[in-house]
Amino acid sequence: MIKEKTEEQAAVFAVLSDPTRLRLVKLLCRQRGPRALCVNALANLLGVTQSAVSQHLRILKSIGLVKGERRGYHIHYFINSDALERCRNLVAATLMIEESSKRKNQAEIIVQ
Repeated sequence: MIKEKTEEQAAVFAVLSDPTRLRLVKLLCRQRGPRALCVNALANLLGVTQSAVSQHLRILKSIGLVKGERRGYHIHYFINSDALERCRNLVAATLMIEESSKRKNQAEIIVQ
């Protein structure tokens, strides 16, 4: 159980470790409903090539964080809010483990 959760946490951190992907996630988080964006619009806003955006979207989709919806000839992308919440919980759980370990270590030092 712990190993599985740790691997999922590592996958989230790995996906979000790229600055362009992180900017892409932040940009998509600001979009709501009909305001989802296509690759061309995302590339223009991020100042990168359409190819780069497509590759980053593929990686974000691999953990379910981004979804696409066909609208005419284009696919518009948006954040999967359920997956975003799962990622938030995984990150929070990681930080809480470290925080509780830190407190335990501080308590051990005080006792000694």
